[in-house]
Amino acid sequence: MKNEYYKSPKTLLNKGTGFLSGYTHSLNPYTGCTFGCSYCYVRQLPVSTFRKEAWGTWVDIKKEAADILRKELRRAKSKGKVTIFMSSSTDPYQPAEYKQEVTRSLLEVMVENPPDFLFVQTRSPLVRRDIDLLLQLKERVRVSITVETDREDIRKHFTPEAPPIQARLQTLQLLKEAGVPTQATIAPMLPSSEHFANKLVSLVNRVCIDDYFMGDGSGGRRTRSLKIGVLYESLGLEEWYHPAAYKAVYERFLQVFPKEQLYVSKEGFEP
Repeated sequence: MKNEYYKSPKTLLNKGTGFLSGYTHSLNPYTGCTFGCSYCYVRQLPVSTFRKEAWGTWVDIKKEAADILRKELRRAKSKGKVTIFMSSSTDPYQPAEYKQEVTRSLLEVMVENPPDFLFVQTRSPLVRRDIDLLLQLKERVRVSITVETDREDIRKHFTPEAPPIQARLQTLQLLKEAGVPTQATIAPMLPSSEHFANKLVSLVNRVCIDDYFMGDGSGGRRTRSLKIGVLYESLGLEEWYHPAAYKAVYERFLQVFPKEQLYVSKEGFEP
């Protein structure tokens, strides 16, 4: 059973910094994430380490989020360009969203008063529910769906609570058919088959490949302290846990995708 708490935040828009310095703001509809992925760097941040409960077992639901965003967005837009990354430290479409609809309420605010650009990062098929709103944002939005691997056995080993790979591929298909700008994000890159690129080529025209060493904000240090290496060793796949491992996957994708559709790490997340 996952524990849900209601919190009343004073603010929602955070300044884009570090890995997200290309954005003016980041936006997290929730604190915590019940997908509880083994490699999630947020486990190492104060938001997690100061909690008495284990990461993945709790989520804070932000009350009156739409009203707060409405005011903050108006203020931010009066000062200049606004680009938003949603979300940097939670999944905006984690299971709580089915009932709570915080993310949907924030999208409704952004449809009323659109930012210059919105990047939606998720691994959940639930994003398909909001196609009606995403379409209203037209080219101002991009939905990035995490597909770290095409192997379900690997997914179950590293992220047992996350949605199945096939459901994510079907969601990419639905978003494409609806005309929502999308990308597949292989982040963090997990061991995959030689046919991975072929499974994505008909679904997206934009792929971002990232790993722990480039993407966890500390050159892989945060991930190392989570003992992720042990998960690779238990499968006999240590060669995949290496700063150069992404190059082999990039080369495979280059045989199927044109170079201009492939992005590496931070450039794939830029507005």
